[in-house]
Amino acid sequence: MTRQADCDSSSMRQRLKEDLHRVADRMNRTLTRFDNDSVCLLAQFAEIRTEIKQIEVLASSFYLDCYLSPFTEKFAELTASVQHLSDRRYGALIVIEREIPLEPIIHSGVAVDARVTHALLESLFIPGAPLHDGAVLIRGNQIVSAGNVLPLSQAAAGERKMGTRHRAALGLSELTDAVVLVVSEETGQASFAVDGDLHPINVVETIH
Repeated sequence: MTRQADCDSSSMRQRLKEDLHRVADRMNRTLTRFDNDSVCLLAQFAEIRTEIKQIEVLASSFYLDCYLSPFTEKFAELTASVQHLSDRRYGALIVIEREIPLEPIIHSGVAVDARVTHALLESLFIPGAPLHDGAVLIRGNQIVSAGNVLPLSQAAAGERKMGTRHRAALGLSELTDAVVLVVSEETGQASFAVDGDLHPINVVETIH
């Protein structure tokens, strides 16, 4: 049913390896200048931090494909949807079920039972649409339901800058093996939650 996961993609691994080597070289050059009291290294630190962040985003996009490929053939549709939602700053919450059944854990919304397409997914999150505030549940290649309510993360309860969608994404990922895609309504930033952690993604990099 599903295509081979791309975790063994030699080209992507090589790109990540080259990026890591570049950052390591920059850090080594910075280290050699550290004993020079006349040189301010703050700019170098900022550049290194930016490069590491870019590598993190690229790696997150790569591993997202690895997580999802064994469980759905609709990775391209999902990432296209997230890209369009991100561009428009439409808040979104998309849950992809893996091995642990989710319906006993989430508060079920409205049944959809339709094939995953980016057009249908995007329509569910248009602001003002009846189900746009809830989460969409995907199993395999099907949209099972929309308007679902997810358990909120208690660990992130004190994070003032974290919105309800992100707390919901983390909350479900803390309790199950689900992968949860989330788009921020405020910034348009796309992320995914898995195993209780939230990772930023560059959806342009993930589209095949």
